[in-house]
Parts: sequence; structure tokens; C-alpha cells
Amino acid sequence: MSLIINPVEKLTPEVEQHRKTAYSVNPLFLNRWSPRAYSNEKISDDDLYSILEAAHWAPSAYNDQPWRFIVAKNEQQLEIFHEFLNPYNRSWAEKAPVLVLIASNKVRDNGETNGAHAFDAGAAWGHLAIQATLLGISTHAIGGFDKEKAYSLLNIPSEFELHAVIAIGYRGEKGSLDPALQQREQPNDRRALEEVIFEVPENK
Repeated sequence: MSLIINPVEKLTPEVEQHRKTAYSVNPLFLNRWSPRAYSNEKISDDDLYSILEAAHWAPSAYNDQPWRFIVAKNEQQLEIFHEFLNPYNRSWAEKAPVLVLIASNKVRDNGETNGAHAFDAGAAWGHLAIQATLLGISTHAIGGFDKEKAYSLLNIPSEFELHAVIAIGYRGEKGSLDPALQQREQPNDRRALEEVIFEVPENK
């Protein structure tokens, strides 16, 4: 029986092995990573909608909440999603018990263009992933899918932009993946913080 670790209190052993921070952050942020091996254990509706509820509370410009979550959680729904995933991603994602397509409305209610819709949808995805981690559930965002096919199969209006399909499920055995994917089934690191932070130079 594996030891259950509270993701807010302590790093999991695999995360501790592969991820180090320069400054102190809550373990929750490091414990969130994107595995590809999923078990066939179902996710309860209570947990699924808790995850989506958290996503729905993300911040957005003018509180427009442009995000939309198209959910596939039964066999028939999932088969539709599998049709527009590219073969590489389908090879592992089809084992996930839930797939969610994140879209956002490019047009505000007043008819104006919403320049922040994609930024806001990204914030919602972050909330979704963190809440899932709190519940011991894994997520993986997939950009490799046929968007035109998704528009057609799901009858999505053109004013919505499609961003990513999110695989949601409990971790499975790494051995269930193809050998090439098994080598990648671990938390990845980040580039050094000083590579992504730039302070405004002071006037002389």
C-alpha cells in the first residue's frame, strides 16, 4: 500500500527527485505535473465538478468568464474526442476516464472583441490543474488535436477558440505506456528563474 502524501504539505518522492526551486513555494505547485499513464479508475462526478468549479473561479478581464468546458466522461462522448486527437496523443489519452476541451469566447457580451479571452482561459486551466492535484487526480493538457474536426464533431460556434484537451484521471502504471513514453514519465524541471525575469532598468 503506497503512502498517501498531502500535496500541500510535502513533495512526493518523484517530484523531490526531479524538481528544485530557488525560492520557497508551497509543495502543491511542484506536485502538479503532467503524466501520461492513467488507470481505468473512474472519477466521481463530485470530484470532476469540484475541479471544474475551481476552474470557473479563475480571474478574467471585466469578469467576462470567456472559458467554456466541453466534457466527455462516458464511452460514447469519449469516442468522439478520440476522433480528433492526433494518433500520438490518442495512444495514451484514450485511457483517461475524462477529457475536457477548453474553449473561450473571442467576443464579449456587448459585441466587442475580447482581447483577453485566451489569457483568461489559461488562468482557468491553471486553477483546474491545481484543484485536481489537491484531490489526488492528474491532468495533462493536450495541444495536438484536429481543431477543425473538433469544431465539426462538437458543433462549436466559430466565435469560440479551441485551446487544449485536458486528460483527467488517476495515475496508472508507467509500464502501460509505449517504451519511448515511459522514459518521459516523470516530473520535468524548469529553466532557471533568472532566465525568465527581467527587471526594468533604473533611470540614470
